[in-house]
Amino acid sequence: MQAQFEALKQHKVYLEGAVLKPNMVKNGIKGPKASHEHIATLTVQTLLDTVPPSMPGIFFLSGETALDEDNEEVATINLSKMNELFKGKMPWHLSFSYGKALQKTCIVTWLGKAENKAAAQKALKARAGANSDAVFGKYKAGTCPSVGIDGNVNQAAGPY
Repeated sequence: MQAQFEALKQHKVYLEGAVLKPNMVKNGIKGPKASHEHIATLTVQTLLDTVPPSMPGIFFLSGETALDEDNEEVATINLSKMNELFKGKMPWHLSFSYGKALQKTCIVTWLGKAENKAAAQKALKARAGANSDAVFGKYKAGTCPSVGIDGNVNQAAGPY
């Protein structure tokens, strides 16, 4: 990331008007599982070592997870743990820019059927609320309904 910020500086990019959308520092899909605390610590330490304080916000992508993990829940817990453990110790705002980890339960609930629309909207609102809680370090694991690993699909590019 240091090279990235050096290039932005050379091109006179106004960091105060930009946002960063990285992945979290996580174990590989087939590697040993890291704890949420370990992921939060390594991610924030990497950011503190490389991201200038003038960057106003960091909005995480959820990243890939193994087929035996609930990517929605894992991403929400990791974000919450970062904001819980490092509150007041970071110069920027940490939030989410999830795709998969925001919409999986919604999509699996909806399945394109009109009769599932209300339930799908409720699922999306619930996960958005869970991630909002995570931004404040206040999400409680398991409190947001999720299809869990039942919604995971193994695609050519990896699990979804």
